[in-house]
Amino acid sequence: MLIANCTFRAQIVDHDKAGPMKAARILRFGPPDVIVIDQLPRPQPGDGQLLVRVKAAGVGPWDALIREGKSAVSPPLPMTLGSDFAGVVEGMGPGVSGFAIGDEIYGATNEQFTGAYAEYTVASAEMSAPKPKTLNFVESASAPVIAVTAWQMLFDYAHATAGQTVLIHGGAGNVGAYAVQLARNAGLRVTATASADDADYVSKLGADEVVNYKSVRFEDVVHAVDIVLDSVGGETRERSFRVLKPGGILVSVVSPIPQETATRYNVKAVFFLVQVTTARLRLVADLFESGKLVPCVGSVLPLEQARAAHEMLAGAPHPRGKIVLKIAG
Repeated sequence: MLIANCTFRAQIVDHDKAGPMKAARILRFGPPDVIVIDQLPRPQPGDGQLLVRVKAAGVGPWDALIREGKSAVSPPLPMTLGSDFAGVVEGMGPGVSGFAIGDEIYGATNEQFTGAYAEYTVASAEMSAPKPKTLNFVESASAPVIAVTAWQMLFDYAHATAGQTVLIHGGAGNVGAYAVQLARNAGLRVTATASADDADYVSKLGADEVVNYKSVRFEDVVHAVDIVLDSVGGETRERSFRVLKPGGILVSVVSPIPQETATRYNVKAVFFLVQVTTARLRLVADLFESGKLVPCVGSVLPLEQARAAHEMLAGAPHPRGKIVLKIAG
């Protein structure tokens, strides 16, 4: 999956010749019904950017936070929603290397996490990589942010090593499912929390023990673990400090953690925002291609139903797994 390290001349798209495209965007912050389908000019790639014909775009809870105006990245209005994408390179801006027109790629659009819910998007080359050969576009679009988040939680921040013990909250969730697989592959002993309905699924992903969080207080059965991975937050996170051994670490992607809490329990605590990079996407792609990671796609909707996808994020019934918009751009 390695590609030549060579620089290509910029490929600029003429808006007049390219014609308009469909995009799901918001003109104001608010609930899912603020999402509208608009006709927009196709974008042009700038420095370090790729023009991508989007085949699929992932839908994640961070998209809902951005839509509500509650995200830490706070992009300006009006905006096209979406960060996760998979598609085909159609053009390149100045300074791009390692990509060619026609390449099938996946990744995250930019540091503002916007622009993917569209037939065409411009994406940072530094946040893109060749898509996994064993996955289709929908599966590939489901993975970038959540798979890289799980990788960073375990290895960049918890520095997990074989033989350690880890408690993964939300083992059936999008991030948690990847964390369970990655921890299993790395030789850790894995305990995960999940509902009774999801217990078999999480066990098959590689958990040694699954705790039904609805009927059992995990701290009554889990003790002295090296690592806790938190994608749930709230009182679940607060209770998690009790199950860490001295010197252990809790890694959260929910919200900043008061350091006095960690100090009280003689443990470490880290909160971070995911950093999707070409290198990390390549690592994840290798794991997919070797069969060590499997994606879990739930609902697949057309671009025109982006509002319905966000209603699912807000609690409307939907199957387990990542929500993805399939785009025929």
